[in-house]
Amino acid sequence: MTGNRKSDLQRSIAQWKKENPELAEEFEQGYKNFKIGVLLRQAREDAGLTQEELAKLTHTKRTAISRLENRAQDVKLSTIEKVARALGREIHLKLA
Repeated sequence: MTGNRKSDLQRSIAQWKKENPELAEEFEQGYKNFKIGVLLRQAREDAGLTQEELAKLTHTKRTAISRLENRAQDVKLSTIEKVARALGREIHLKLA
């Protein structure tokens, strides 16, 4: 995506949020969930593991790992910590 397109998209999203404040909060939460899933998938791939291999390490099913990576909503912190440990990673939280 070129710089102009990205800034156009960012402006469009900002305008939409301004016009739809009640939906903007849901959008932000959905984005955070998406971001968690992306980070988990990247960490798994960096570790050179398949979803199946990670599932075995965490004593769960491949479908559970897939759900975490693709729809990480209402996921328990303990679940994320378990996955992070299996990947040799740590979780850092920030309250803002």
